[in-house]
Amino acid sequence: NVLQRNNYFVFIFNSFWVAFVSTALSLILGVPAAYAMSRFTMHRSALVVLMARVIPGVSLLVPWYYVFSNLRMVGRFEVLILSHMFVALPLIVYIMMSYFDSLPLELEESAQVDGLTPIGAFRLITLPLSVAGMATAGILSFIFSWNNFMFALVLSGSKTKTLPVAIFDFVSYASIDWGGLMAAATVVTVPIMIIALFTQKYIVSGMTAGATKG
Repeated sequence: NVLQRNNYFVFIFNSFWVAFVSTALSLILGVPAAYAMSRFTMHRSALVVLMARVIPGVSLLVPWYYVFSNLRMVGRFEVLILSHMFVALPLIVYIMMSYFDSLPLELEESAQVDGLTPIGAFRLITLPLSVAGMATAGILSFIFSWNNFMFALVLSGSKTKTLPVAIFDFVSYASIDWGGLMAAATVVTVPIMIIALFTQKYIVSGMTAGATKG
């Protein structure tokens, strides 16, 4: 009944699209940034990235809404993707920094002795070795974006509404549709449970990669 009457397939597509694009863009930007911070010990830059993780997201909603409303962008996918990247990008950077720290520098030095440039060594040697870390960072970023409610509640529109916001429609001023609410919550939870079951080995290996060094 929830899937047929409330057009939930559109909301599922919206959530998937926002989560996929924000995660992909965060990986494209975050992995090279994490590599540079790890190899060149850019502690100040890492501290700036950490500050983005410390700042509460709710404190940014009012300025974001003011800026994007003046740009007439509220209710578009671009706004949701950018807001999710604000949290996903620092997460990816910190996971990948610890992963790059665990990789021996001698591999890149040997590649450069054989004629590769530093960028070539990163692309052909380091990047393939860090697939598990990228998978971990991407999965966690995707899960955050899929479950995000606060940003989508304020910045989404009727055509870009995501699943967590759609669930909120079952709560009205006078009553709560508990049956529909639980059914819709199951629709949100099941895809993440399936992803977690099939990718748990990548999450565990990636999160523990930077635990030991040497």
